[in-house]
This record gives sequence, C-alpha cells and structure tokens, in this order.
Amino acid sequence: MSNCFKFLSSGTNIQQFRKLFHFSVNFRTKQQSVPIFVNMETDKRRWFEAGAVILTGTLRFVFSEWLELRVFYIAAVCLFWIVYIRKRHQGNEFILRDWGFQKKNFKQSFFFLMPFALAGVAGIVWYSLAVKAIFLNWHVIPIFLFYPVWGILQQFLVIPLVAGNLNALSAVRLSRPQVILLTSFLFALVHYPSLTLMLFAFVMELLFLTAYFRWKNLWSLGLYHGWLGSLFLYFVVGRDLWSELWSIF
Repeated sequence: MSNCFKFLSSGTNIQQFRKLFHFSVNFRTKQQSVPIFVNMETDKRRWFEAGAVILTGTLRFVFSEWLELRVFYIAAVCLFWIVYIRKRHQGNEFILRDWGFQKKNFKQSFFFLMPFALAGVAGIVWYSLAVKAIFLNWHVIPIFLFYPVWGILQQFLVIPLVAGNLNALSAVRLSRPQVILLTSFLFALVHYPSLTLMLFAFVMELLFLTAYFRWKNLWSLGLYHGWLGSLFLYFVVGRDLWSELWSIF
C-alpha cells in the first residue's frame, strides 16, 4: 500500500498515469466510432461503383449501337476501369483478391462450369447446322483469342462491382437469390434489342454468379464468357464482331 502512495506522490508518475488513462479512453472511443464511419463510407462506395457500372452499360447504347464507335467505346471503358482498379489497389493491397482476381479456386470454378459450357457449344453447333447458319472466316480467330479479355472486364464490372456490392450493402438487405436474379437481369438488359442474346446472357450470368459466390474466381468466368460469347454471336446471332469493331474505319 505504501508503495502505491509513493508511486502516486511522484509528479512524474502522476503525469504518466494521466497519459495512460487518456490514451485508454481515446482508444476506446475511437474503437467504438470507427466501424460506424467505415460502414457509411463502404456503402457509399458500393453505390458509386454499382452506379458507375450501370452508366458504363448505358453508354454502350449511345457509342456502340447508335454512333457505331465500338472500338473507341471499348478502349475508353478499358482505360477508365483499369485506372480505377489500379487506384483501388494502391489503397488496398487485398482488393484484387477480394474481387476474385486470384489463382485460388480457379480449377474448381472452371470444372464446375465446363459441363454447361460443353452443352452450350453443342447447342450452338446444333442450331447452326439446323438453320444452316454456319459461316466461318478468319475473323473468328482474333475474336476467339481476344474476346476473353473483354469478357474478364465485363464479369469484373457485373459480378464484384454490381452483384458483390448489392450483396454486401448494409442499408439494403437483399437475399443471395435476389442479387443473382437482379444482376443477371441487368446483364441481359445490356444486350438489348436481341432477345436471343438477352436470354443467352441471362442464363450464362446465372451460372457465373453461382460459381462466383461459391469460389470467388473471375478468371474462369472471363474465359468462358469470351469463348461462349464469341461462338454464340458468330454462329447463332450471325454477327461478325471483327468487322463491327472496325466499321468506323
């Protein structure tokens, strides 16, 4: 007891005790207030990202369909979102992993989607033979090779930034099936006015979202998007994407 009184009687020790007490109070106050502030910021960012993606999809109708400036639209979209990805990564080194840009679970996701992809290819071939719609030229080769890159970016915009953000909102609570259906509908809507393409996009996105929420890997989704999308557009819808891309020239 006497040692305790000696400790408190010292001016230096009293000052140290006060600093320790104030630090403890401040730390507890910050601990309680920080999560509320972070949640508000997170929700605000989630709404911004989802809104920016919807705006990106809306501008497609202006620049790709109306003005037929597809190559400039794709280049602008790629540039803007790559810069955004880089900025977010600078502030959060784990953001790429959280979005699904990771090696982990690639095989599981890839092989889960493989039966559906093979069934899709079989259906495309059957339809093409049935209606004699098959036409093949060298244009399909660069599209088949490069379209997966565009597919990865599209799936990044649609799944982590729209579905992922909607699923994580604290202000609005949506169930997982609601998020999957709503996101798939929005993705299909971007492919208007082709009803056939809209239906294909809707079903494809349902499968992709199911795989993503289970394994959280974007690479497999982007690859299948590019391969299936290029085949479907060529052999079912009858569109030459390579010619459309450079039509302005």
